[in-house]
Amino acid sequence: MFTGVNRSACLAQGLMALTMLAACCAEAAAPRVEFNRDIRPILSENCFACHGFDPKHREAGLRLDTFEGATEMRDGVRAIKPGEPESSELWLRMISKDRDEVMPPPKAHKPALSAAQLALVEQWIREGATYQRHWAFEPPLARQAPLQRAGQHAVDAFIGARLKSAGLEPSPQAKPEVLLRRLSLDLTGLPPTLAELDAFLADCRAGVDAAYLRAVERLLASPHYGERWGRWWLDQARYADSNGYSIDAPREIWKYRDWVVEALNADMPFDRFTTEQLAGDLLPGAQESQRIATGFHRNTQINQEGGIDKEQFRIDSVFDRVATTGSVWLGLSVGCAQCHDHKFDPITQREYYQFFAFLNSQDEPTLRVNDPLLDAPALEKQLKQLNAQLKAEIERRRPESERWQKQMAAGFRDKLAKPLKQALALPWAKRSPAQQVSLYTVFLNPNDPLRILADRQREVETKLKSGTTTLVLAEQKVPRQTTVFIKGDFTRPDEVVQPGTLKTLHRFVPPQGRPNRLHLAQWIMARDNPLTARVLVNRLWQVYFGRGLVETDNDFGSQGTLPSHPELLDWLALEFQKNWSLKDMHRLLVTSQTYRQDSRQSATHRQLDPNNLLLARQQRLRLEAELVRDVALRVSDQLAPKLGGPPVFPPIPEGVMGQGQVKRVWTASKGADRFRRGMYTFVYRASPPPALNVFDAPDGFSACTRRLRSNTPLQALTLLNDQAFVELAQALAGIVEREGVEQAFRRCTARRPDARERALLADLKPLEVARVLLNMDETVTRE
Repeated sequence: MFTGVNRSACLAQGLMALTMLAACCAEAAAPRVEFNRDIRPILSENCFACHGFDPKHREAGLRLDTFEGATEMRDGVRAIKPGEPESSELWLRMISKDRDEVMPPPKAHKPALSAAQLALVEQWIREGATYQRHWAFEPPLARQAPLQRAGQHAVDAFIGARLKSAGLEPSPQAKPEVLLRRLSLDLTGLPPTLAELDAFLADCRAGVDAAYLRAVERLLASPHYGERWGRWWLDQARYADSNGYSIDAPREIWKYRDWVVEALNADMPFDRFTTEQLAGDLLPGAQESQRIATGFHRNTQINQEGGIDKEQFRIDSVFDRVATTGSVWLGLSVGCAQCHDHKFDPITQREYYQFFAFLNSQDEPTLRVNDPLLDAPALEKQLKQLNAQLKAEIERRRPESERWQKQMAAGFRDKLAKPLKQALALPWAKRSPAQQVSLYTVFLNPNDPLRILADRQREVETKLKSGTTTLVLAEQKVPRQTTVFIKGDFTRPDEVVQPGTLKTLHRFVPPQGRPNRLHLAQWIMARDNPLTARVLVNRLWQVYFGRGLVETDNDFGSQGTLPSHPELLDWLALEFQKNWSLKDMHRLLVTSQTYRQDSRQSATHRQLDPNNLLLARQQRLRLEAELVRDVALRVSDQLAPKLGGPPVFPPIPEGVMGQGQVKRVWTASKGADRFRRGMYTFVYRASPPPALNVFDAPDGFSACTRRLRSNTPLQALTLLNDQAFVELAQALAGIVEREGVEQAFRRCTARRPDARERALLADLKPLEVARVLLNMDETVTRE
């Protein structure tokens, strides 16, 4: 029998047990809040990450995206006091009703935080405000693909798991003709010919999968693969054929473009591909091709205006090289730390100028590149010998020459060309070998040994000078001093810095002596770099599916979007690092069923995943500008398949070249050069060809890692009326006459027209049919 006291004690114990149980249940029902997943987006989207509570806090460097910054005592308050939201200034500002206190402030024009967001922040602070490093700065984790059946493709396993959790099913495989056209355009930038299409369809009768895999290997081995993916890389290299700025003079750098195509066709491992472009000249025994590769960072603009400060524009080029290196290989907006510490990512201004120091000690020479069939070293040796022989022969015959000059009649002397008169006026010792030879040729017969020797010397010299030139980098023997620039102003140097990398990423082990670009390239391609492999496979994915797994492909920092499939991204990154083979990655992606899906959108897709983030279907994509031209060239049988060489000049509208400060001449190419692929078209930065511009080709002023796709009436008008497309329509009209409407339609779309389409085209003349076919959405779209 219980006494009153015992009964009260038991009741108290029971209530305590129930409270604890309820707390445990609540904890089980409400998982712990994660900073990266739940809190960082709230801070970033509402400008908390970089801003303090007032200007003096911002000037003092208050940051809420680090534990140290958020918990530091400032002016008697802490932004966050772990475990105590009611003592945390951040929380108090979030829930304040005072317009002068509330965060985000009304003047920021940000929506008020929702009740759910406030609850997350409160719970996170109460749980101890545990911070995590930004996901992209952590190394990729080795993942096991969530295979649902034996033999399933790993990419499909990752995508399928997300689809299943969202209540979606993958779309069926596209039709064989759609598959081949999609694959051909994605791997080579060209549609299949009718012969290739018919052969593939015949091969599919024995099994679509086997036929498809054979098509993949054939297209990866095509020399046109390097052209299609070379253009992808040239966007990032900000390649163009002129110097930019107002004068925008033409330049020769197409040898770099050809190097990219050749390297990709050879499947050069991406670590070597990177190293040769960033520091090919610093490799032991650097070859000519490796020096050409350094043209990557010579694609910057050159200002040729009079009265400029050349050092200012040299510094601007280095700024561009730093920003480009950061966005292309690291997927970070490193350039945002040029004037001050990065507002969102842990990159200090000092680190920016340490990175800058790697790219601040180069000369910018022009390299003469000879024909590969020419043995330049042997010719240089021969020229040296000929010069020595010629000098000796001239000296041996000096008495003869002096005697002839003394006997020269005044009338004869007056008839000599001006250069010869100038040579005669000089004392013997001050005449150049060329002047001596020119004087000898006046009185020597063609078979004279000295004249034969001089002709041979001139022939060898001409051969050596006959090659083209290209822009390259070369390391200076004595490096420039690099300083921090106050507010990014090169006229306000501050602290001297040495080359260094970003501390928030993997460790940089300095070499003995001063680090250079080769060490930077090695740091970028180190296997413990958490970014480069992720960034590159994300860009490949972006081409194939229209959107990267991280949509902000050039910003993997805290302001970028979170990956839609983080486990898949890490898995692909680690696969890429195994051998750095781009062709292996292409093969991996295009052989997945995710890639091979039909692109049609169902009602279920529209309802559950209207933007196709989960990839329950493929994505229809308008072709890139150069590919729009390439398709028209191929289907009209006009394509000149030659690879490489100087840029060409297809027809463009009159008046285009008068748009810049300097009116340039554009003489349309004749013969096969008139019908080269779009990537070989000469591009002036200030006045690019309109047919490329209207289809969203990049301008070449800065690195372009993702092309935008617009849809405007000008595109249709270009396909109808631009002279280059009119010529191709005329050629296609001849095919309509010879082969019929159905075959011309198949050339453009890879499928046969249906009854309605045949009826519409039947009433048109051949040229009208051709213009319609080239202007169809389906012709300029990858299904």
